[in-house]
Amino acid sequence: HKELRDRLCCRLTFGTAGLRSAMGAGFCYINDLTVIQSTQGIYKYLERCFSDFKQRGFVVGYDTRGQVTSNCSSKKLAKLTAAVLLAKDVPVYFFSTYVPTPFVPYAVQQLKAVAGVMITASHNRKEDNGYKVYWENGAQITSPHDKEIIKCIEECVEPWNGSWNENLVDTSPLRQDPLKKICDCYMEDLKRICYHRELNMQTNLKFVHTSFHGVGHDYVQLAFKAFGFQPPIPVPEQKDPDPDFSTVRCPNPEEGESVLELSLRLAEKENARVVVATDPDADRLAVAEQQNGCWKVFTGNELAALFGWWMFSCWKENCSEDADVKNVYMLATTVSSKILRAIALKEGFHFEETLPGFKWIGSRVKDLLDNGKEVLFAFEESIGFMCGTSVLDKDGVSAAVVIAEMATYLEGKNLTLAQKLIEIYETYGYHISKTSYFLCYDPPTIKRIFEKLRNFDAPQSYPKFCGIYNILHVRDITTGYDSSQPNKKSVLPVSKSSQMITFTFQNGCVATLRTSGTEPKIKYYAEMCALPEQRLVSQHFCGTEN
Repeated sequence: HKELRDRLCCRLTFGTAGLRSAMGAGFCYINDLTVIQSTQGIYKYLERCFSDFKQRGFVVGYDTRGQVTSNCSSKKLAKLTAAVLLAKDVPVYFFSTYVPTPFVPYAVQQLKAVAGVMITASHNRKEDNGYKVYWENGAQITSPHDKEIIKCIEECVEPWNGSWNENLVDTSPLRQDPLKKICDCYMEDLKRICYHRELNMQTNLKFVHTSFHGVGHDYVQLAFKAFGFQPPIPVPEQKDPDPDFSTVRCPNPEEGESVLELSLRLAEKENARVVVATDPDADRLAVAEQQNGCWKVFTGNELAALFGWWMFSCWKENCSEDADVKNVYMLATTVSSKILRAIALKEGFHFEETLPGFKWIGSRVKDLLDNGKEVLFAFEESIGFMCGTSVLDKDGVSAAVVIAEMATYLEGKNLTLAQKLIEIYETYGYHISKTSYFLCYDPPTIKRIFEKLRNFDAPQSYPKFCGIYNILHVRDITTGYDSSQPNKKSVLPVSKSSQMITFTFQNGCVATLRTSGTEPKIKYYAEMCALPEQRLVSQHFCGTEN
């Protein structure tokens, strides 16, 4: 009875990356029926929002996930998504093969479609799948669209005639394959953020790439070609799609050296100094560099420091004489490192923060672009990077080739990526962070943990100390409270559907505890930021050794 209740008595909701759950039977799982219902709800909502919906069409992409036991695969779910729309006479741009997630938001903008869906669970465990929705602006949907779509889904849960007909993608004249056009345009647009093509063509630096059994191999090869590089050396065991992710304990390159084992060993054998790893849907990037016989796997925050320095330096060298630095922006999610803020303060451009999740970054970047601003770079600490604005979402393909160009340029200056990172910290101030998570599969337990923090010594009172360390301010995004503001209200929007509390300590440390929007995790983030003149930073956070 408990299992039946768990499966049937709740419905999927939109998290930080759309709908995501295990594949299997039940209304809170990803399966043929829940995908049909979700698409019917989206159709109903889009029909209400766009009078030209049936002229502009809809984009559908998918990764290579699948599960034999439930006969569920990303491609099949994508076909059903397309079927719902085609049966209602909506033109559908359906990719004929698997693509990186960034191709869907890119296609939505290029083809002027009203929206798009990518069937993917990104770096989640092999049992999971997901349904990521992009709006006409090329950014993931945010409120109120997500809430309105959920309402529309609940209004039309019974499948319509034609919704089950997955063969419609092969027979309908309304289906087009955008693969060649989008791939060609994407690679051409990529050249806009290539600044040292000559160096790339001449370099002897070798790169190893792993696509983590996902979609990335072909597209990263093409991206390196677009930048003038020799192709990176692929990890043969991980080059081709494998829904079981059979060579890694989990398909998340963020886990570091333990999951990068095969690529690091290949790099040593091939004498390649830099390894780039795209996650299974190629929207995120991990980087490792060999130095003195050992490997440094960069954190997302460290890579952001490098990307931020690089994108601004390239802008400065290539901008027109009348370009105004005050028109330039970089963005990060609020749980990410404040290194971009430090660079912005010194260099004179703008830095903005958003709520966690690239959907917030994408929407804000679109607003800035529409107001004539120039956005160079945005990131989230979980190795999600947006270099340039061709794609208003994180993109591991472009990030991989940009880091390769950066490493090539630095080699010409006798510098490694790791050495440059220290230079950046010495110029803008050391930013030392510690990020990790606890797994918790029981939502009531998670709720109790956060409610205890909100009612610590007494009702509606937060902790005042953590060990011996004094807490100066508390911000609770779930309730909208911020003790540092005169009116005690958070500047960032309230997000009642997720848990997130930030503690600012008297010693300058900022620590955040939040629930993941895509996995059963309680994540924590802590950072100490030093001023440029402070060279030595104690390796302790609130009593926790880094």
